[in-house]
Amino acid sequence: MSKFKDSLNIASHVSFSRIVNLMLLKLSYILSKISKRSFHKGLPYALSIEPTTACNLACPECPSGLKQFTRATGKLDLEFHKKMLVSVGKQVFYVNYYFQGEPFLHPQFLDLIKEAKQHKIYTATSTNAHFIDSKKAKEIVESGLDRLIISIDGLTQKTYENYRISGQLYKVIEGTKEIIKAKKEANSQTPHLIFQFLVVKQNEHEIDDLYKLANELGIKDVRLKTAQFYDYKNGNVLMPENESYARYKKLKDGTFTLKYKVGNHCWRMWSSSVITWDGSIVPCCFDKDAQHVLGSLKTTDFTTIWKDKRYHQFRTSVLTHRNQIDICQNCSEGAKVWI
Repeated sequence: MSKFKDSLNIASHVSFSRIVNLMLLKLSYILSKISKRSFHKGLPYALSIEPTTACNLACPECPSGLKQFTRATGKLDLEFHKKMLVSVGKQVFYVNYYFQGEPFLHPQFLDLIKEAKQHKIYTATSTNAHFIDSKKAKEIVESGLDRLIISIDGLTQKTYENYRISGQLYKVIEGTKEIIKAKKEANSQTPHLIFQFLVVKQNEHEIDDLYKLANELGIKDVRLKTAQFYDYKNGNVLMPENESYARYKKLKDGTFTLKYKVGNHCWRMWSSSVITWDGSIVPCCFDKDAQHVLGSLKTTDFTTIWKDKRYHQFRTSVLTHRNQIDICQNCSEGAKVWI
């Protein structure tokens, strides 16, 4: 029922003009897949906007946690954000305020959410929940945030810190309880809460207990996430033993390969885009270090960037040789499992 209400909430943000835009996007995507030529009508209905690249944890497969970015660390300016929402157009009705970093390290993060709600946009974010106390939980509910993904990657401190290095599991549990309490006190359906569990070798035995904990707390939506490894050919100490929880499969020679067959297509290149904290436009969330910048909102409006030659060329490369694009080589978007 909780998932259904969340779906209804998303649908409530769709207007007639936004539906027309969606239809144009889908039609142009289908034609592009068939012709293998980039054909594009409409503007993205969804965005990921990065509040900050700063993070309090040191997760081993995250460039933000490892402090290995070549791009600058910073936070989104509130006035720039206002101009950004105007630039991206009225057709956008879904914004995920997350890319890299921990959103709640941005001191005015909830002001970003409030501004987006003024534009009738469905808002979501993902957090490690280390900064949610009673006061912050009430502010989150009052902000109008529609969806909150809470990363809980272990049910004991020992399993949790295998990936969430420098993290404290008790803070995740307490933060979750505070949000649930704040929602009840305000009699609010939002934010829709999701427990996200990154499955690794050290925690895969806890999955059944994860669902039990979620039920006890009142979390109705639990999602298992496969871990991405930058260097997976010879395995990884975090790689799950159960291949159904992994992006990779073991070959006869003992090495590993992606278990997905990635086709020359990607709906994300037509439906959405990613904006870094300093206004750079990158193709998708796999370009974590912004190596494929397609334009900047500091110098150019979004529509011009979206229709620019660079974006067109990138979409064409996805349609013709996606497996050769570095950021696509570890992605399962639109993929099929190898038989």
